[in-house]
Amino acid sequence: MTILVTGATGAVGRHLVATLLARGAAPRALTRKPDDAGLPAGVHVVAGDLADAGTLGPEVFDGVDRAFVFPAPGVEAFVEAAVARGVHRFTVLSSLAAAEEFPRDRGSASQVHHAAVEKAVTARTGAWTILRPGTFANNLLSWAWQIRSGAPIRAPHLASAQAPIHEYDIAEAAAETLLSDDRLGAAIPLTGPEALTRSEQVAVIGRTLGREIPLVEITPEEFRAETARFIPEPVLKMLLDYWHDTLTVPDVPRPVTAVTGRPGRTLAEWAADHRADFEAA
Repeated sequence: MTILVTGATGAVGRHLVATLLARGAAPRALTRKPDDAGLPAGVHVVAGDLADAGTLGPEVFDGVDRAFVFPAPGVEAFVEAAVARGVHRFTVLSSLAAAEEFPRDRGSASQVHHAAVEKAVTARTGAWTILRPGTFANNLLSWAWQIRSGAPIRAPHLASAQAPIHEYDIAEAAAETLLSDDRLGAAIPLTGPEALTRSEQVAVIGRTLGREIPLVEITPEEFRAETARFIPEPVLKMLLDYWHDTLTVPDVPRPVTAVTGRPGRTLAEWAADHRADFEAA
């Protein structure tokens, strides 16, 4: 079974490739820079840009049974080319925001983008599975510079509670859906196994490092002023709305157990896996 993995050098895609290889599948990794892929030996790496059908030559799709769709901008070009070349089965990486479970989701940057990605597949084939993870634990890497340098983390809504998911859990759920057809037509919500306040999330990283991490609560207005140069306004609004809402309605954990049969990895496990990202050089 040959499975095409898009976004193959990203946090989820890299682990998905390794998982598929370990389970006896033949992953084919699509990347714009194959010479820099750094993937395991035995993986067939091909060049191509999801948004540019002209870069998706025969070597990308020949013999491919199914594909993992990374939600890159312009992914419609890839899906159209894949369907035309006979790829019949897709697993789509989306977002929990696409389910529009809360008023904050409707029209948010994530909902608009991921709904379009989902439609790119569902409008062209009925053989799909959609994975909708909530907040990624990897988002906490935005604090890596402060933690490495000893500077305080300045963040709003520290009492809000989210259930961050380890990227490995998303990858392993994707592998399960690609290796069987048991979940065709399903849109599956995924989160980490526990909801933790933002203060608790920082404390988990601190325990991993064996030291206390200074933390300062700031107002949403201060956060916007400090980050507006780096974060587009629609994303800023989405983040602030999410953190505000989870002050009173914490994330409900929906771990990957239903897909993988294993408990989701805790944030402590994620922090241990990423310890090097937070340690001073």
